[in-house]
Amino acid sequence: MLSTEDLALLEAIRETGSLSRAAAKLSKAPSTVSYAARQLEERFDALLFDRRRYRLQLTAAGELLVNEASRLMEDVSRLTQRVQQVANGWESRLWIATDELVEFENLVPLIEEFDALGSGVPLRITHEVLKGVWEALREGRADLVIGATNEPPAIPSLRWIQLGEMEWVFAVSPKHPLAKAKEPISRATVTRHRAIVVADSSRTSEGRTYGVSGGQPVMAVPTMRAKILAQCAGLGVGWLPRHRIKSLLENGTLIEKNMADPREPNVLYAGWRGDQDGRALNWWLEQLKQPRLANRLVQGIDLFA
Repeated sequence: MLSTEDLALLEAIRETGSLSRAAAKLSKAPSTVSYAARQLEERFDALLFDRRRYRLQLTAAGELLVNEASRLMEDVSRLTQRVQQVANGWESRLWIATDELVEFENLVPLIEEFDALGSGVPLRITHEVLKGVWEALREGRADLVIGATNEPPAIPSLRWIQLGEMEWVFAVSPKHPLAKAKEPISRATVTRHRAIVVADSSRTSEGRTYGVSGGQPVMAVPTMRAKILAQCAGLGVGWLPRHRIKSLLENGTLIEKNMADPREPNVLYAGWRGDQDGRALNWWLEQLKQPRLANRLVQGIDLFA
C-alpha cells in the first residue's frame, strides 16, 4: 500500500515532469526525491517512470498505480470519516419513505437544516403509496416513514406519532355527469362512474384503494397530482385532499359534491423502529413533533393556486 507521501511524490512528478521541480514542490532535496522514486520501482518491481524524454513522465504502470492509489486512499478517507461518524452516534445513512401525499417541496427546508448540522449522514428519500409506506418500514427499505395512512400495522418495535388529520372532498369536473347529480349522491350512483385512484405501491400484498365500490371501473394513476388533473379533465371521480384543491374549488374547475357516505378524515403518521436510535433519526423526529411543521405536511400545497 502506498503512503500519502508516496502518492504525493507520484502526483508531483506527473504534474511537474521533473525530479527537481517535484522536489521543489514537495520542499525536499532532489536526491531524496530521486531515491524515493527508485525505491518505489523496486518495491513494485516495475518501471514507473519514463526517463527517456526531456520531460519525466509516468509509464502506463505508473499511471495505473497513482490512479488506483488515489481512489483507494479516497475510499479509506471516506471510510475513516464514516467510522468516526458512527462512533459519534450518527448513522451511516438514513432512509426516509414518504407517502406520495407529502410533497417534496415541504421537505426541502428540513433537508437544508439537516445538512447544516454537518453530520455527513447520506439521505435517501423515496415515495410510496398507501400500504407501501408501512411496508417499506417493515421490509427494511426505510428507517423513517412520513405521512403513512391507516392504522399502524404489526411491525416489531414499531413506534409512531400522529402528524394530523387530512380532510377529503368528493370533487368532479363541471363537465362530468355527476356534476348535475342530485345530492346527496348515493354510493350506487357513484359506482356507475369511473374512479380515479393513486396506485398502491405495496409489493407484498394486494393494493388498497379508498372510496371505490366493488365492480366500479377504475383508472390508477401514479401521483395525487395526476389524479387531480384526471378529475379536472372529467376522466373520472373520487376523493381529493381539500387543502390541495382549494383554488380549483374556488375557480370552479372542480365542484364539491355532497355524498350520502362521507369520507372520514385520514390520520397521517410518522413511524420508525424503536430498536433504532441514531442522532439523525432523532433529529428528524424532533422536527416532526413540531405542530407547525406537522400541519404543513398534512395540509400540503395547493399547486394549482
